[in-house]
Amino acid sequence: MTLGAFSISLNVKNIEVSKLFYETLGFTVFGGDIEKNYLIMKNGDTLIGLFQGMFDTNILTFNPGWDQDAKTLDAFNDVRDIQKKLKDKGITLSSEVDESSTGPGNIIVMDPDGNPILIDQHV
Repeated sequence: MTLGAFSISLNVKNIEVSKLFYETLGFTVFGGDIEKNYLIMKNGDTLIGLFQGMFDTNILTFNPGWDQDAKTLDAFNDVRDIQKKLKDKGITLSSEVDESSTGPGNIIVMDPDGNPILIDQHV
């Protein structure tokens, strides 16, 4: 099972301060909208999402259908297929996608230590 492009989504207190900090580490703005309190920062193949006021904790994020440059892949594991495989393995999902739908969708699973994992398909 391939989960897609990986990033970590950080819950930040001040997006301006966090942006400057990560720029100092060599990251550049790759996407997002600072006026809407979120940015995607990139350094090589490493992606970090900065989100102010959108959620309560940091989240591990995977994007089926995208490579690390947010380009659509020709072939990928659809989020509904990933959901079915996880459920077949006995994994409890915190949030599910409608299995009869197509296109964009997301699921959330918690790891054993309570860390949320978002599998968020945009295509």
